[in-house]
Amino acid sequence: MPLSALTAISPLDGRYARSLEPLRPWASELALMRARVRVEVEWLLALGAEPGVAEVAPFAPAAAAKLRGLAQAFAEADGERVKAIEGRTNHDVKAIEYWIRERVAGDEALERASAFIHFACTSEDVNNLAYALLVRGARDEALLPTIDRLVDRLAGLAREHADAAMLARTHGQPATPTTLGKELANVVARLRRARARLAAVRLTGKANGAVGNYNAHLAAYPQVDWEAFARRFVESLGLEFNPYTTQIEPHDALAEAFDALARLNTVLVDLDRDVWGYIALGYFRQKVVAGEVGSSTMPHKVNPIDFENSEGNLGVANALLRHLADRLPLSRWQRDLTDSTVLRNVGVAFGHSLLGYVACVRGLDKLEVDRTRLAADLEANWEVLAEAVQTVMRRHGIEDAYEQLKDLTRGARVTPAALRAFIGGLALPEDAKARLLALAPATYTGKAAELARRV
Repeated sequence: MPLSALTAISPLDGRYARSLEPLRPWASELALMRARVRVEVEWLLALGAEPGVAEVAPFAPAAAAKLRGLAQAFAEADGERVKAIEGRTNHDVKAIEYWIRERVAGDEALERASAFIHFACTSEDVNNLAYALLVRGARDEALLPTIDRLVDRLAGLAREHADAAMLARTHGQPATPTTLGKELANVVARLRRARARLAAVRLTGKANGAVGNYNAHLAAYPQVDWEAFARRFVESLGLEFNPYTTQIEPHDALAEAFDALARLNTVLVDLDRDVWGYIALGYFRQKVVAGEVGSSTMPHKVNPIDFENSEGNLGVANALLRHLADRLPLSRWQRDLTDSTVLRNVGVAFGHSLLGYVACVRGLDKLEVDRTRLAADLEANWEVLAEAVQTVMRRHGIEDAYEQLKDLTRGARVTPAALRAFIGGLALPEDAKARLLALAPATYTGKAAELARRV
């Protein structure tokens, strides 16, 4: 059966393929091959610039440009050739080495140096750097820009509805009022913190051979300071050098990034569920899209499918991200191959994350606030002012303030008249009594609007 969007096993390459185009330069096997070529080429160029490696002469600018062009122009046909070589070698990184040798064949200057392609490297010297580059690229070029659009949209809604008084529902029950804008501002603040933690993760890399000790390097060139060389090389790629590894770079930084992304995703799941609930309460209406169907049998339905889609995709993403973060830092002795197959699913975790962000933004763009519904809910719950009344009573030394308000309001509906009659009978200073009598649920929102406007 030919592979197509309809026959793909993964929905990422089927149903959702178009939404994930920003990830393809960083999360596909072609992208991994391209990154491996880049690492191999830069290693060879670094060897040419090392005076202690006399057998590799410094590369002329044209030769260096040609080598770098192998990675920059690496296309699908090149990937197919690498796969054909891998079919013979049964080793994906060795296939990259052989492909580069093929591409420099016939160029006298480059062919002379071809014996130093992959010199003293284990496959993990290439792979750990390639994956670090891809993860950094996916984070910085695909995930973070989409997260930023989502946060900006939420912040705009928070400011727009900063003063939209809303009944809070702690434990699902009517509680002290807030504003819709302040509730969205809470999420904005959480996402900004989570985004900063994700962006701050410094991805690490190593280039120190089969068990991390530069054994082969020193056997060939004992006079070269290989640790300093490796540090310069790793840092030239924009990564942080890790001097202490086994055959594999231990993936702690990757795990940190995946944990940070999962925490951010969890904040969004919380938002998805809350907005879903507010739609159910009628606080939000959803704009109707012409031609869409909400139910196959109930014509009236406008379902909150975008937030459900977002929650579902973020749940799948987090299941993978948690496994990646838990599994990748583990290695039996100096090396086992478990991380190899696990790492191939990084793009899947990123893909479901991106789908979750896109769906959430799409849902937010369809929301309309029903201020009439917000006001009606507040007006039906005057008992939420009991907190304000008992707190003022306590300030002015009235005994059993909490208990008095509990007897009046707990589990009961309180009318405005009954509450005002209670306040009128209190031995309070006139200014305090006047402030309480002027309160209504819709105005008992504290600094909510001010806080919302600041995001």
